[in-house]
Amino acid sequence: MVRSMTGFGLAEGDVGSARVTVEVRTVNHRFFSPSIKLPPAFGRWETEVREALRTRVARGHVTLSVRLERGEGASAGIDEVRFAEVVAQLRRLRERYVLEGPVDLAAVLRMPDVIAASRDEESEGTAAELVAIVVAALDRLEAARADEGHRLAEVLRQRVQAVTEALARIAHRAPERLTAQRDRLRASVLELTGGLAIDEQRLAQEIALLADRMDIAEEQDRFRSHIEAFLTTLAAPGGEPVGKRLGFLLQEMLREANTTGSKAADAMILQDVIAIKEELERIREQVENLE
Repeated sequence: MVRSMTGFGLAEGDVGSARVTVEVRTVNHRFFSPSIKLPPAFGRWETEVREALRTRVARGHVTLSVRLERGEGASAGIDEVRFAEVVAQLRRLRERYVLEGPVDLAAVLRMPDVIAASRDEESEGTAAELVAIVVAALDRLEAARADEGHRLAEVLRQRVQAVTEALARIAHRAPERLTAQRDRLRASVLELTGGLAIDEQRLAQEIALLADRMDIAEEQDRFRSHIEAFLTTLAAPGGEPVGKRLGFLLQEMLREANTTGSKAADAMILQDVIAIKEELERIREQVENLE
């Protein structure tokens, strides 16, 4: 089962006397890249939260934010030292940049750490309570990523089918192209010799060399093998990340497409090679979103 690297999860619960909301968002990234935003009261539990993320998300940029709502019995106060620092800083900025208007009380109170939870409340609750809510949000995130991954997998299968059909057309055209090139070579030799007798054995050797240079059977076999591995990986029942493996297989497919194009010497085959490379680019864009 493949998973997208894009998703969202939300969960709510209680930590001590506070009501907590946890939001987790993920977007594609080559590695595991967490960004954790906790209220000051929960800052000491960042390590536990980060570990919970690491065990559930293998790849992607993860943004986790926690909102805190105090219970009725909760108390909060103004940190007067921090309040004074903010007021002084705002006044200096107003004078330095010649700004109009007084320092607004509401603006000061919105600055970080001006309003502080009471010491008693900060000691309430446990890391386990917070991590349990984080895990619930990750459950919803994982479900969303799995749903999106399922849709992406269907799109990828359709794209791969288009590539397979183009390969079939190339395989059908390849023998006709060799025959056409053989006849063209014979006609050219006859024209150059002015109708004189030609060395049939030498001509046969040249045709054999030409056929060897234009032979794309190996490229076709490897390409089909890569496609089979790609589809097998998409259908794998395990929950292991598959994005990197699919990306590697795409690189190998592109290599075979380029080699086939260099040996084509045929307009119809070149058209199909271009179509294949276009499809591979579309597939690559989707694979970059898979974990």
